[in-house]
Amino acid sequence: MSRRTTRRVLDVIGLLLRLVLGGVIFVAGLLKVGHLETSARSVRAYQILDYDLAGYVGYALPILEVAIGVLLVLGLFTRFSASIGGFLMVVFILGIASAWSRGLSIDCGCFGKGGTIDASQTQYPQEIARDVGLLACAVWLMVRPRTAVSLERILFPDFHGRHPA
Repeated sequence: MSRRTTRRVLDVIGLLLRLVLGGVIFVAGLLKVGHLETSARSVRAYQILDYDLAGYVGYALPILEVAIGVLLVLGLFTRFSASIGGFLMVVFILGIASAWSRGLSIDCGCFGKGGTIDASQTQYPQEIARDVGLLACAVWLMVRPRTAVSLERILFPDFHGRHPA
């Protein structure tokens, strides 16, 4: 495979990973943004942060998720957006693992529900596996932010032209 073909394949892989990461983060935020009190309750259920601070985080998180999701889907400030998305995944993984290790029975609240649930309904391994996969997408995009069909390529063509990675 030629260098140019390899670069195109990597650009398409980056596009797919960017759309997956951005789409999931966007949808997660969108499902919560109209229900900020539920989001705050979800963050409080983890019992990690002070009650008031958890509330503020719960109110801010959906807005941040929507913004980061939009930037990733559009392919704008990809490395930065993927870094924030990756950081969120690390925080989510640690939060879920903490709840699991402390025997809490909560819904992760990732897609708008959240709160206490029956122990038989917890899905901690699946939630952690999903977030590890999304973290892998973020790491790829942090290392190689150049992707096919991105707004960055239109707005900043010289920047992408100088960086063949």
